[in-house]
Amino acid sequence: MKWKTTVLAMGIVCVCLVGRVDAQTIDVDNLPVTERQEVYKTIGDVELKMHIFEANDRDTETAAPAVVFFFGGGWTGGSPKQFFPHCRYFASRGMVAMAAEYRIKSKHGTTPFECTADGKSAVRWIRANAKKLGIDPKQVVAGGGSAGGHVAACTGTIQRHDEEKEDTSVSSTPDAMMLFNPVIDTTSKGYGAAKVKGRETEISPAHHVRKGIPPTIIFHGTADTTVPYENVERFDKLMREAGNTCRLVPFDGKGHGFFNHGRDADSFDKTIRAADEFLTELGILTP
Repeated sequence: MKWKTTVLAMGIVCVCLVGRVDAQTIDVDNLPVTERQEVYKTIGDVELKMHIFEANDRDTETAAPAVVFFFGGGWTGGSPKQFFPHCRYFASRGMVAMAAEYRIKSKHGTTPFECTADGKSAVRWIRANAKKLGIDPKQVVAGGGSAGGHVAACTGTIQRHDEEKEDTSVSSTPDAMMLFNPVIDTTSKGYGAAKVKGRETEISPAHHVRKGIPPTIIFHGTADTTVPYENVERFDKLMREAGNTCRLVPFDGKGHGFFNHGRDADSFDKTIRAADEFLTELGILTP
């Protein structure tokens, strides 16, 4: 099976399979991968866990690239389990793949600002524990979907909102980002303005684009009525105008959450393989 990537106008990318397409070509449930957990952050009596996936036969003598995913749920609900299938896949590709818990309104009474701080803490914890985790601190990827895509995007764009008393000499900025229908504009033009009222642009990634943002790939349905497709088109344009690498992969007619495992096998397969290709081009993954 081969993949064909076609670059369209405005830097938008069309990814399609050449040859036979099975209903589900990636069997993530049966990959030889092991999961474990560690607490990466404690705030008061709240312990936030990192779910860590590694291939059973991983060479622990070689520093591996890492990826951390943040779940969606409008900063209110959700579970790290959303990205366990992605973690299993990327662990099988030689990464140390992680799905992070972060504070959410339904459990902790928090706002998107605390979510952002937790995302930055997660990336910083991975780097600070690179030796113990057996990872390369210069190959850390942040990913996520919807509100979790926002958390991931904030780790790469927002320069403030680090947790107080953390060692900011350890960077919380990832080396690349993979975003699945992310909240990218928190003003009235996007999603979540009411949840950040009076501070609409403070953690709005689209309003903090500058030169030096990590290379980014974005998957988004053109029929998304939760997070407007226009938002990621605009972000993509701003990124490229600033001299950054950004690849927008549109999924024609797809709505919000189209990429999730168990919802649309073909879209899951295409997004995960295109993300793999992107990371391979960056030198994070090997062919």
